[in-house]
Amino acid sequence: MAQEVLKKLQQQPGRDSVRVGITGPPGVGKSTFIESFGCYLCREGRRVAVLAIDPSSSLSRGSILGDKTRMERLSQEPNCYIRPSPSGGTLGGVARKSRETIALCEAFGFDTILVETVGVGQSETTVRSMVDFFLVLLIAGAGDELQGIKKGIIELADTILITKADGSNIPRTEAARVEFARVLHYLTSTTPGWRPQVLTCSSVENKGIREAWEVVEQFRDIMLQSGEFERRRRRQTLDWMEDMLTQQLWHNFTHNPGTLAQWPRIEHEVLEGKLSATTAVKQLFNAYTHHDQ
Repeated sequence: MAQEVLKKLQQQPGRDSVRVGITGPPGVGKSTFIESFGCYLCREGRRVAVLAIDPSSSLSRGSILGDKTRMERLSQEPNCYIRPSPSGGTLGGVARKSRETIALCEAFGFDTILVETVGVGQSETTVRSMVDFFLVLLIAGAGDELQGIKKGIIELADTILITKADGSNIPRTEAARVEFARVLHYLTSTTPGWRPQVLTCSSVENKGIREAWEVVEQFRDIMLQSGEFERRRRRQTLDWMEDMLTQQLWHNFTHNPGTLAQWPRIEHEVLEGKLSATTAVKQLFNAYTHHDQ
């Protein structure tokens, strides 16, 4: 039944929507920014869906899922829907079913999808593959900014936003803006026809929020005119297919009776040092293929 629903949703892709991925290191103020950003968009007549991904414990697999309490004002907006989800250890700081959730939100008429990720440190290319616009939040005055974030993530950014540009921190945020603008000048943009920008904002004082949205609109207009928007959406669908295929293959492998019969023995021998990891994988795969035949 779920597959039938998704199939019908694919026949009506949300071309009128815009999908924005938002990432940044811990403490950068992602939730505070999203609340100010989302409230602004709601006042502008947009319907906003926030998919907030919480880190899962590597031990208990549990997650706090406290985004609705951290976004108290935004959660009260009638035109906003906030869905906190555990990452479940999924790479890229996204939940396993993020793509499906995006499709459902668009089907329900939400025209602005904000995907907040766990944060810098995992494979953020996963997030990049499911959104139209990738926004990287950074903070100034926290040591050497270029050492605090991977070059690869900067290369993925469509725009960099230096947060907490208020009070005595304004000179530092402006210096960081100039520094990152210089860095971006020497990097190749991942989006043809677009030059990534560096902006500053204060979520507490609502400064720079409107400018951040104007950049997203400018980006979308340029991408629609060039045809890159449609090409990226088609690529997102292909990435979705490949991701689902990987999940299905892993499910089949781990639930195969032949694999299950051999798994405890092989696992024990690896722990005892009697079997190398390479040999263990080969034996498990042989058990899977022989049973499948």
